Amino acid sequence: MPDPGTAAGKANKAKKGAPGWARKGTLVLLVAVLALAVFGTTTQTWLSVTLDPAQAGQAAATREPLEVQGSDAATTVTALALVALAGGLAAAIAGRIARWIITAIIVLASAGIVTAAATVLADPSAAARGSIAAATGISGGSAQVAVTAFPTLAVVAGCLLALAALLIIPAGRHWKARTRYDAPGTAASATAAGPIDEIDSWDRLSRGDDPT
Repeated sequence: MPDPGTAAGKANKAKKGAPGWARKGTLVLLVAVLALAVFGTTTQTWLSVTLDPAQAGQAAATREPLEVQGSDAATTVTALALVALAGGLAAAIAGRIARWIITAIIVLASAGIVTAAATVLADPSAAARGSIAAATGISGGSAQVAVTAFPTLAVVAGCLLALAALLIIPAGRHWKARTRYDAPGTAASATAAGPIDEIDSWDRLSRGDDPT
């Protein structure tokens, strides 16, 4: 039978030895910040369109540049950023298997963000076509389209978001198990590892043990 004192010592050593990047709060916050950064870029101007003066419409008559926000140039980026944000927050309370699923979802969302933003960079005229038609009432009109820095920032933030999501898997080994589905040891080892909180007490009660 393992010595409770030894088990507690190993648990405390593992807890102290966890690197800073593997802390749950740090990693979840990183994913949330990157997802919000991507979302923030979509609220800014991605494309600045100079319309042809010969085109009809009020926007063409004023000859003022038409500003196209990221949410209009790449509509999927906004939704995917929110998906990644929700996934990062869910990872904080998820179990081991659920963390794998959440990581895959965030990585796929990040890939979609990068792809959509890169598409705008590759063909800004096509991305602005809908906004030009809405402003002038003419489909397929000519215009000069200038790209701002925000699509590039979205690509960078999307790549960093994917890398941060991949850290969830190795970092999850250092996270304290909160349910019986994640706990690798017995009730005795869990007791030795530290004080019992309300969640641990409920799990022991569901197994038929008396936490008191």
